[in-house]
Amino acid sequence: MGHMTTEPRTFPPRPLRDVKATYARQASCPSFFAQVVVDFEPWEEGVEFEVADTRGVPGWPPEWVSELHEAFGSGVREELAELDPGTTVAVTVVLRSIKVHEVDSNALAFRQAGRLAVRNALVEAYGPPPRPRRDRA
Repeated sequence: MGHMTTEPRTFPPRPLRDVKATYARQASCPSFFAQVVVDFEPWEEGVEFEVADTRGVPGWPPEWVSELHEAFGSGVREELAELDPGTTVAVTVVLRSIKVHEVDSNALAFRQAGRLAVRNALVEAYGPPPRPRRDRA
């Protein structure tokens, strides 16, 4: 579900820093958990990624952490691809930090956190999307 607009615009319109996103689903097996802090910086047209915190996650092999970073990036790209065709995406996405759960964190959770981070950034940039009008009979 993308944000729709009638006038051309560029995302992000200004630096959006410390955008937080948490994806947590504990209702069934498997459970999911991902928490990220992200900056969305205006850049050249397209999407670039940087990972600012390269310290890794204690107890997690570097390749697992890289997998989470890649999944996060996939979620960001998927959500940005759903924006209105009149929106030009010109952004560097800087992954500032992540938090994981030893059991519930996985690539799917971080993919969803990426999508959620874009949604949160859109609200910060443009305000909440308009609510659909309901006709009353």
